[in-house]
Amino acid sequence: MSASKIPTSALPARAGLGLKPEHYETILADRPDIGFFEVHAENYMGAGGPPHRYLEAVSALYPLSLHGVGLSIGAAHALDKAHLKRLRGLIDRYRPQSFSEHLAWSTHDTGFLNDLLPLPYTPETLARVIDHVDETQQALGQRLLLENPATYVLFADSTIDEADFLAAIAERTACGLLLDVNNVMVSAVNHRLDAATYIDRFPVELVGEIHLAGYDEAVDDAGDRLLIDTHGTAVKADVMALYEHTLARSGPLPTLIEWDNDVPDFVTLQTEAARADAMLAAEALGRNKRRIRAA
Repeated sequence: MSASKIPTSALPARAGLGLKPEHYETILADRPDIGFFEVHAENYMGAGGPPHRYLEAVSALYPLSLHGVGLSIGAAHALDKAHLKRLRGLIDRYRPQSFSEHLAWSTHDTGFLNDLLPLPYTPETLARVIDHVDETQQALGQRLLLENPATYVLFADSTIDEADFLAAIAERTACGLLLDVNNVMVSAVNHRLDAATYIDRFPVELVGEIHLAGYDEAVDDAGDRLLIDTHGTAVKADVMALYEHTLARSGPLPTLIEWDNDVPDFVTLQTEAARADAMLAAEALGRNKRRIRAA
């Protein structure tokens, strides 16, 4: 199957939430007005049990986004074919509307690192990631959305701008992109860059999903702000402003609220989703009014 023939499906241009075990019963009982739910693929790689029973019930009611965190697509060695096989099994079982992974690596030789580590943006790493994205899409039979990372260091060896690096991967593989707006803010503050300028350069026409999340703030050894991508708080005001800036360029897109640590009650998550839904609706309305005036 060539990349151009890989099936492409789409989530609704609504706000979605991460599906958490503590909220299974609430979701199934109340059936809240949420655009979609997203799960981390690695949490559902067992053969059965309660996680699959609940996911089957939720995915029968809502669109599903499958988000991988363990493929290590930027690693210097070959992809783990057993991991790809498990991912294919999940995709065949649940038929998610979206599958995404990170522009990062987390494995070395036979070891696994519990983190998403950055890679230098060089022609060598570009060629390797292109090969890995191609292999992944062929193995899964589904288009991949590749996510921009949150970074804390820059590599002296990098010769390609990050947005250009991601655009080149998408051009060569026909994959899509996942734009994590919180990651943009974290990286921009940490490297003293302008987040809005990054968004202005990003190929938003290739974006199939947006992520929003909360960050924590610290101070580095030089006394400067250091943002940490923790997914443990509500989305900060500066990230929401950057999201609004993004929507002005991209138009309404499926938007996930990520809250993976110190998970609150479901009402709090619904409130976060409603904030994003309101911004999506406002952007859609504004575009419709401009279209009518131009007609």
